[in-house]
Amino acid sequence: MQDSKKELLPRLGFFTTLMIVIGAVIGSGIFKKPATMADQLGSPELMIALWIGAGLLTLAGALTNAEIASMITATGGQYVFFEKMYGRLIAFLYGWALFAVIQSGSIAAIAWVFAEYSQFFDAFLIRDIFSAEQIKASMFTIPFIGNIYPLADFGVKIITVCVILFLSLVNYFGIIFGGSLSAFFTIAKVLAILIIIAFAFAWGGGSVDNFVRDASVYSYSSAGVMAGVIAALSGALWSYDGWNNITYIAGEVRNPQRNIPRALVLGTMIIIAVYVLINLAFLYVLPVEQMARSTIVAADVAGKAMGGLGAAFVSAAVMISTFGTTNGTIMVSARVYYAMARNKMFFPWVGNTHKKWSTPANALLLQACWACVLVFSGHFDTLTDMLIFVTWIFYAAGAVGVFILRKKMPDVPRPYKVWGYPYVPIVFVVIAGLFVILTLYNEITAYITGDAEIINSVFGLVLVVAGLPLFYYYEWKRKKNVSTN
Repeated sequence: MQDSKKELLPRLGFFTTLMIVIGAVIGSGIFKKPATMADQLGSPELMIALWIGAGLLTLAGALTNAEIASMITATGGQYVFFEKMYGRLIAFLYGWALFAVIQSGSIAAIAWVFAEYSQFFDAFLIRDIFSAEQIKASMFTIPFIGNIYPLADFGVKIITVCVILFLSLVNYFGIIFGGSLSAFFTIAKVLAILIIIAFAFAWGGGSVDNFVRDASVYSYSSAGVMAGVIAALSGALWSYDGWNNITYIAGEVRNPQRNIPRALVLGTMIIIAVYVLINLAFLYVLPVEQMARSTIVAADVAGKAMGGLGAAFVSAAVMISTFGTTNGTIMVSARVYYAMARNKMFFPWVGNTHKKWSTPANALLLQACWACVLVFSGHFDTLTDMLIFVTWIFYAAGAVGVFILRKKMPDVPRPYKVWGYPYVPIVFVVIAGLFVILTLYNEITAYITGDAEIINSVFGLVLVVAGLPLFYYYEWKRKKNVSTN
């Protein structure tokens, strides 16, 4: 069933590429983070400014990344970029970080949100037979052993695993099928968000005064505005994360030198517009202080705007959104491990392609298995904070790489050159660096004062470094083969 020599084929056009960019970003974050950010900031003006600022920072990263993507169009994206920039060690650490935490953790966490919201419809269908307490007990635990940590929330975890396995199987059978599914769900989720926005402004009974009415008390009032901004920025960046996923499947995009930069830039601009509009809709209906107390802010807004069907509509919208994002993340991420294996820096069998479907079948199966393991670990909040910290270290390093490649590869054609060079890449690197440093400082401070039990950023770095033995093993094996030959 596998062919170690067959290559992946370029089959994706611009529209599907654009939908993959948008679909990889718009997932669960926009439905979960606004309430948290309202609590951290206490200011609607600051909140909207931060969503715009995080979006512009993401756009600067996309513009910078687009130059590299236009000149290096091999499957594997930033993994391949890092090898050209910094060599095999940094490239491996990036690929390992994607597998161990960043992408596999994202798949597990996003699919988990889908499973959580699916419980609403289970409860809705059988609410006349059982009480709410009976429904929750039957779906979230197993008798006698349901309180054992890995088996807690067992019903949700089983649904999560089924979603991961199903979508991995979909992508196993072809990039066109997986890409078309991603395009369909991206269109569906954007339409659902636009409907929520329209109903909120038309029938939400809100007030424009909410746009300038600050909360009297908010979480970071004693810690200072900067601590609140950094914490909220982490949430906003998590909601924007995934914008570079399209580069992982560059080898399967038709005319990648043109289509990938266009999709990155246009897709990021569409996402910024959607995020700002839905946050304005939330604030129009709910004052920031009330939003901060909401656990399901989108459902609360929809309930006011659409009545009893609002919660059902939002639950369906979140399920559509997370299902599509999970599919897109599964599809693109496996290509990195495939590229690593082809480069003799990962398990060799991961670099095999399916003879009939021309997909990285083994990479998809390995990724699915590890993501399912992470599902039963249950540390999704920790994974979210940790992966954003680690991800932005590599984002900053990737932007620095633009300067490196202009010196190392000056004669390589660049169909697209980053707008505003060198200022846009410099601003991106400086802000990304400050975010990483301040995040580390705030987490260490919180740990010392007893406000946090673990330093997520340090834990993330430990997991990345844990891949070093595997790297040196494959380097030893590669050099041994070279000397033998």
